[in-house]
Amino acid sequence: MKNSRNSTGAVTANTVWTLAVGIVVAAIFGGALWLDAPDHGPAANTTADITVYKNKYCGCCHKWIEHLEAHGLTVAVNNVDSTARVRNSVGVPNSMASCHTAIAGDIWVEGHVPADLIQRVLDEKPAGVVGIAVPGMPMGSPGMEGPNPVTYDVVTYADDGSTSVYASREGLAEVPQ
Repeated sequence: MKNSRNSTGAVTANTVWTLAVGIVVAAIFGGALWLDAPDHGPAANTTADITVYKNKYCGCCHKWIEHLEAHGLTVAVNNVDSTARVRNSVGVPNSMASCHTAIAGDIWVEGHVPADLIQRVLDEKPAGVVGIAVPGMPMGSPGMEGPNPVTYDVVTYADDGSTSVYASREGLAEVPQ
């Protein structure tokens, strides 16, 4: 092994270069590990009923969180550049992707799911259900309020990959099935 100092005792350029590369590699891999960690930041909040991952600039996400809080849920919020990592880590299929992902109890919540249905699925604990979603961003769903609400389905996702319509809504109003 080469000595890291020359004959005068000064540190060689080779040693400085090796140290610099080591620092860069540690920063890259250390940062990547932190970014991939599903529980960094407020997500570790165990007192919240639901933890939401969203882009900090998304207005409809903010409005959906206000809807949850207005219906009595305690919310922890994680602003992220992309919810893709969270969606992938909890198993949200791409067909159900929306602009925010949340974790409530043992299930994931994707999109503009009404608060009462989140609470209902948590209370009922349907066998095999691992997630509930409102795919896309339907007009009239919580956080997407506006004129001319559309009828939309709230779908459960089971551990075997099957889906089922849990409820249908027009705005917040139930639509008979």
